[in-house]
Amino acid sequence: MTEIADYVRALRGPIVVLGAGGFVGANLLRMLLKYRTDVFGVVRKLPAWRLDAIDRRHILEIDINDLAATRNMISSIRPSTVFDCVAYGAYSFETDYALIYRTNFSSLVQLVELLAETEFTALVHAGSSSEYGLNSAGPKEEEALQPNSHYSVSKVAASDYLSFAGKVRRLPVINLRLYSVYGPFEDTSRLIPNLVAKGMNREYPPFVNPDISRDFVYVDDVCEAFIFAAAKITPDLYGESFNIGTGQRTTIRELADVSAKVFDIPTQPNFGNMAGRAWDMSNWYAAPAKAAHELGWKARVGLEEGIKLTSEWYRTIGNTEFPARTKLGVGTPRRSISAIIACYMDEQAIPIMHQRLTAVFQKLDVDYEIIFVNDGSPDDCAGRIQELSVSDPHVLGIVHSRNFGSQMAFRSGMEMSVMQSCVLLDGDLQDPPELIEQFYEKWVEGADVIYGRRIKRDMPFIWGLLYKAFYRIFSKLSYVTIPHDAGDFSLIDRRVVGWLLHCPERDLFLRGLRAYVGFRQTGVDYIRPKRMFGESTNNLIKNLEWAKRGIFSFSNAPLKLLSAGGVILLGVSIFASIIVVAMRLLFPESAPRGVTSLLLVALFFGALNLFSVGLVGEYIAKILEEVKGRPRLIRSGIIRNGERSQLLPDGSVTP
Repeated sequence: MTEIADYVRALRGPIVVLGAGGFVGANLLRMLLKYRTDVFGVVRKLPAWRLDAIDRRHILEIDINDLAATRNMISSIRPSTVFDCVAYGAYSFETDYALIYRTNFSSLVQLVELLAETEFTALVHAGSSSEYGLNSAGPKEEEALQPNSHYSVSKVAASDYLSFAGKVRRLPVINLRLYSVYGPFEDTSRLIPNLVAKGMNREYPPFVNPDISRDFVYVDDVCEAFIFAAAKITPDLYGESFNIGTGQRTTIRELADVSAKVFDIPTQPNFGNMAGRAWDMSNWYAAPAKAAHELGWKARVGLEEGIKLTSEWYRTIGNTEFPARTKLGVGTPRRSISAIIACYMDEQAIPIMHQRLTAVFQKLDVDYEIIFVNDGSPDDCAGRIQELSVSDPHVLGIVHSRNFGSQMAFRSGMEMSVMQSCVLLDGDLQDPPELIEQFYEKWVEGADVIYGRRIKRDMPFIWGLLYKAFYRIFSKLSYVTIPHDAGDFSLIDRRVVGWLLHCPERDLFLRGLRAYVGFRQTGVDYIRPKRMFGESTNNLIKNLEWAKRGIFSFSNAPLKLLSAGGVILLGVSIFASIIVVAMRLLFPESAPRGVTSLLLVALFFGALNLFSVGLVGEYIAKILEEVKGRPRLIRSGIIRNGERSQLLPDGSVTP
């Protein structure tokens, strides 16, 4: 393994393994982590049983089909070497054809296009021998591809795209066409795991036709092929495909003979008592000469040795765990939540918030991340977040260049979130994390937005009265229905978050936007406690500004009132003019006269005009704020795994 260690150390980092929760990806991640620390495995969902023993700091939970999540991953890690082991459809029970094409082709395209904006040095993609389809008997890489399933069509499309990306656009990409890979961590629904499991009991598994042949290649050899390809890539190899197999044609009868020898099975196998896959071919083996010549790679582990190594590993999991090591028949996947906490002067509250949120999420048994947004806080919020991220990989910190306000802090967190829902909380612990349990119940029942409804506040009576009065006045004036006493504290489903992020305004009033986008919404009552540490940063002036922001963002009523007032005053003026003229003509001595009357009228209408201009000015100011098009917020850094990176304007990390 000295040679492979040298190749791993020679790779440009950081290194990312996509599909690290899968069979090949998990083995590749383990091999890389033996020699490097700047390696990250990306999985769609946690927990991933193949990665149980791996330090969580090296695992990222990202759905590669999610463009925003993929972009965030690339911008935050800036990987130089990428191993793409993502695939769907290779198992006979994976039949969602739309997901096959989205996962195997569309997500690859968006990945490469995002990487093209960076200075990455290599992307090695896990293709498939299924690309050859009907032309399966030892084809060379340049021979015709004749796909015979949705899976093979999607893989052909991927290899054609990589050929274009490498040979035309000169991007450092390579496609490896993998044959029948086997070894530790393979899904137990597959042939070799069942052969090993039965063989350890001196039995045979069900077999298909004995004359069907395969090219069985041990997973460690395949992982070495990935590493060789990344380490030896040159412009001449950009866009090339390579067959990764032993080149040996092994029939099912020969496989049974090897099993009998390894496990000392006394009985005879029964062939033909298992149905093959619809796209299976009789002869399916590799011509690996190109990989040997161009990459210097050749399979080292023979079939008998590989089965022995595989059986040694399967003995470690036991018969009771064996049936659970498969995707076949898995239940409903766990839900996931991003907690987004706007932090300003909350240094003391951050550790307590983290502790309480962690307890809630673990109780709910959900996948989660905790995003603390340091919104230009003058205290050491960033330091506290960094300390937490050392020991808890669920913690992500966002640092703003200055204070942009809690609304932009929430938006910043939602833009970085990769989970199925977001929970918005103020960092002062006035929003009790334990209420998330009730939010979660409503979400599971089908609600898209669950907001906290403050039925009572732990504050002076007059302030509570003013808050209640505002929500009711605001609801009457707004052109959308705004729930009474509902603040920002809420759980919002991912698709609603998507629509919120599509709203372009810079002067945000999220609780109004939340009502504007609609969907199924419900509230949960709670009593809002006092701020746990320090004094509230809100005061009468700030609360009035909040009220103005809400009203001018979601109501045209002030302008309509001005129009109505103008019409009424015009009518009053005409009526008064008629009265004054009539009195002047009929009763000259009793008609109003003197400067006092004129002064009062002038002051009244002058004040009314100034008030009207002020109202119109508020709307114009909001228009000006939008048309200037300045950045809504500026992220100066990202905190992850105890390290704080500095961000450039394009979202990349400073070297």
